[in-house]
Amino acid sequence: MLGSTHGTLTTDFRARVEACGESPRTAVHSSAAPSADDAAPLDVSGRPLHADVPDLDRFFRPESVAVIGASDTEGRPNTGITRQLIAWAGRVGARIHPVHPTRPTVFGLTCHASVADLPEQVDLAVLLVADPLPVIEQLAATKVKFAVAFASGFAETGETGAAAQERLGAAVRGSGLRLLGPNTNLNAFEEFREDLDGPAIALITQSGHQGRPVYTLQELGIRLSHWAPTGNEADLETSDFISYFAEQPEVGAIACYVEGLKDGRSFLLAADRAARNGVPVVAVKVGRTETGARMAASHTGKLTGADTVVDAAMRQFGVIRVDGLDELQDTAALLARARKPKADGVVVYSISGGTGAHFSDLATEAGLTLPTLSQAKQDELHQWIPGYLNVANPVDNGGHPVGDWRGRKIIDAILADPSVGVLICPITGPFPPMSDRLAQDLVDAAEQSDKLVCVIWGSPVGTEDAYRTTLLGSSRVATFRTFGNCITAVRAYLGHHRFTSGYRSPFEDAPRTPSPSYRKAQALMRPSQQLSEHAAKQLLRAYGIRVPREQLVTSAAAAVRAAGLVGYPVVMKASGPQLGHKTELGLVKIGLTSASQIRDAYRELTDIARYENVPLDGILVCQMVERGVEMVVGVTQDDLFGPTVTVGLGGVLVEVLHDAAVRVPPFGEDQARAMLRELRGHALLEGVRGAPPADVDALVEVVLRIQRMALELGDELSELDINPLMVLPRGQGAVALDALAICR
Repeated sequence: MLGSTHGTLTTDFRARVEACGESPRTAVHSSAAPSADDAAPLDVSGRPLHADVPDLDRFFRPESVAVIGASDTEGRPNTGITRQLIAWAGRVGARIHPVHPTRPTVFGLTCHASVADLPEQVDLAVLLVADPLPVIEQLAATKVKFAVAFASGFAETGETGAAAQERLGAAVRGSGLRLLGPNTNLNAFEEFREDLDGPAIALITQSGHQGRPVYTLQELGIRLSHWAPTGNEADLETSDFISYFAEQPEVGAIACYVEGLKDGRSFLLAADRAARNGVPVVAVKVGRTETGARMAASHTGKLTGADTVVDAAMRQFGVIRVDGLDELQDTAALLARARKPKADGVVVYSISGGTGAHFSDLATEAGLTLPTLSQAKQDELHQWIPGYLNVANPVDNGGHPVGDWRGRKIIDAILADPSVGVLICPITGPFPPMSDRLAQDLVDAAEQSDKLVCVIWGSPVGTEDAYRTTLLGSSRVATFRTFGNCITAVRAYLGHHRFTSGYRSPFEDAPRTPSPSYRKAQALMRPSQQLSEHAAKQLLRAYGIRVPREQLVTSAAAAVRAAGLVGYPVVMKASGPQLGHKTELGLVKIGLTSASQIRDAYRELTDIARYENVPLDGILVCQMVERGVEMVVGVTQDDLFGPTVTVGLGGVLVEVLHDAAVRVPPFGEDQARAMLRELRGHALLEGVRGAPPADVDALVEVVLRIQRMALELGDELSELDINPLMVLPRGQGAVALDALAICR
């Protein structure tokens, strides 16, 4: 058994982490977000730590607009677009300038032959031309602020189109001109209702049609403020609009339909800005199933698929990922309009015991908290509800009380309970007059309460007056059509406010200068090579990660001497730069207790290596560590996000269970601990079947040190795999028993 060298994550932890060049991570309340004018600080790898917020005011509300390729010839596509743009310009108060080389006028407006002939510098140019590149170059030279390119045939068509799109991006880069598109549409110029009030939804879509369900929420009384159809994102991207919308006071929630992220880092910075400002971001991200998963040498590489990283990154920065457009619209609508919850408790109230029980099962399974109401509260409810009915939660009123004065009394009493933050009433079908009065009582109670009231109107018809007028006419009741969407939205609502109430940007604590560990590690790196286990462990030592006592030897006699120094029993392993998983080749011998076993093992290991034609740098004689929980911790490179850190159950379990959690650096101690809670096998760390609890603090410390390594080495480190990391009983630390590292 190894002696204890690990203390708790308090003063001792801080001192040892800082000695390694790190700062301790703690979750504290968020500070104010920096303004867009602040000089952006950089992290240790030279990447910005704050989102660059583009000034899109003149895009959405320009003073002057040029329509290049304008037409008024009926039957031509450009004519309909020109007509819509003229109408939109009138609504936002913009002057509009048609541009066409052969037309003197368009729809009665003076038409200019070219960009050079425009009578003023315009804020926005809309390009209705097949080849936008020449026009983009002209616009960049004339200091136009924004351009929109509708033309298709770019990156969506293959390599040739991607090259053409890159030329578009290069034309605007550094010019001051910002480009929306190509392959975008007219959604930014839709007519939004101005008779609606309250916080609005800002919508971002890469495919315009996919935003239609959210746009039509206006017909249900829910306000929309903006729609950004980003298309192929040659320049302006989803992240730019998230950053901008997060700063707009009228925006209550941001709804996104994302087909692919252009840059993972920019997305995280934008999500971070939204989280700092408390603005929820709800996203459908397509591509959960990936048929062409990449192969990786390490266990962590095989555990980390592209969508796994996207999903983890979104959760890490508070982006609420939903699966469908119906969930997108319902969740965004609730988050935009609902006030901050007073409590996490959810009460289910219905006129049917079966309905209440069904919904409660689904809600509990989804992780919602359904508190048992106090006996005093139950006694109060039984003043109006027959005593034989259950009112502990769910609350079953039996039906009749909702038809008279008792119905409102019951609702008010539930909402008055301090443990209740949300009241949900499933009405599975209209049953007038009871359902009509119930709907009205719920609306009236919601208007006088600071708590959230949700109704599921289950009728497949949806034309009932109680639904169309009473429920949808209320700005305080959140109305759903399905149990599933209600549960998804309420879970997101409560989760968002928990997340943002204690949010501190992880970028605040990201390292900005290299540590002494980095300088030691750089000397060990071998570009385009896999390190031997011995060299990989030296890399871990450089970052203060504990490894067993061991010696690298090149003879049987030296092995015997090393075993005496290390202490019996020992493990012997072949060590070489081309060795990945040694056990499969028989290149690991454990539990050796005598000099004769050492000599035999040395001979066998070297014979196998010669037979398999595997070059060795020697044989490792290692201290044997037995008692603990085997974990895997590692680093892989993601195409979008760069280095990612993975932790999971290790040893043989990693191959069988694939039980792992992922985070994108930077992250703090709170996220490292959250990773462990996500594991299905988390109970093993708490101690099962008489085993002592594991040293979770030591495991968290290793994860944070590996993160520091990932941040500092960046893309120099292609993969790192510690498997197993033996987490010893509480207070005794964690030891990296094996390691694999691949340099880029």
